[in-house]
Amino acid sequence: MSERTDGALTALPANEVPFEDLQTVLGAAAAGRCQCQRQVLGDREWWYMPVAERRFRLAEQTSANDPDAPETSGLVGYLDGEPVGWVAVAPRPTYRRLHGRSGIPWKGRAEDKDDASVWSATCFVVRKSYRGRGLTYALARAAVDFARERGAAALEGYPIVARDGGTIVWDEASVGTPQVFRAAGLEQVSAPTVRRRVMRIDF
Repeated sequence: MSERTDGALTALPANEVPFEDLQTVLGAAAAGRCQCQRQVLGDREWWYMPVAERRFRLAEQTSANDPDAPETSGLVGYLDGEPVGWVAVAPRPTYRRLHGRSGIPWKGRAEDKDDASVWSATCFVVRKSYRGRGLTYALARAAVDFARERGAAALEGYPIVARDGGTIVWDEASVGTPQVFRAAGLEQVSAPTVRRRVMRIDF
């Protein structure tokens, strides 16, 4: 297994672990309903797709239960053998929502949207009972290592910031926060909206 150990957390490519471990992390709430498909499909197709179909798509994208697969779409994090976290990380063109109306990565930037050498870390999930332990930070560092090892030229993240005087709720923070990406070595390259940032590390 291609494991990455960060403190107590061990992160493994999703194809190398049981698909049910990933489902345990996603749970039955918002992440379990999304199945990490909104960023992949875009809002319209995602909205009308049944959860069972989203789950099937995720199994295909992760090359579920196929440890010899050459590609997968993220990492599952473990503590003491228990699945506790997930980070979606794959070549940037994987995520059609990034090309949609929000245009978050592109405002003020002239880049090839279809450049597969640039990867994106688009979603973090930590099981509710394991939050508050800094696991998102460890997952972000694992995503950087994973993208680098798989030959990426760069890795981007698209974190959210709090409104003035406000706080970020957990579901919003699923895209990451600037401090999480900064701790993993990414630097801000643009601020396309009031609350969204583009951060990047070049390898």
